[in-house]
Amino acid sequence: MNTYLRVALFWAPRALLFAFSGFLSLFAIDVFGENLGLWQTLLALLMHLLPSLVLLLTLVLAWKWEWVGAGVTAALGILFLWWNYTVRHNAASAVLMIAGPLFLISGLYLNNWIQRVRGGRS
Repeated sequence: MNTYLRVALFWAPRALLFAFSGFLSLFAIDVFGENLGLWQTLLALLMHLLPSLVLLLTLVLAWKWEWVGAGVTAALGILFLWWNYTVRHNAASAVLMIAGPLFLISGLYLNNWIQRVRGGRS
């Protein structure tokens, strides 16, 4: 594997997880239109930002241990699929917008972990 591809595959899951966390954070903006008081708005904002905070914590842990990134993002994708199909009954397109990137990022982290174990990089 050439150096450019190796570097791109190393950075891709990290950049995508950071960008995906930012994407999910955009959904928290709707709390400002609910006409709540200050403390209720802050609490609602915190609740809406929890998934992004979990993803950022995963990013921090996965920086050192790729298997954590692969496992957590896959588990979050599966959890999201289960929740949407059993509780919310959303359309597949809405589900793929959230679960799809999580599974892609999980696969990229899995690839990084396999490369590290094989001795492809230190």
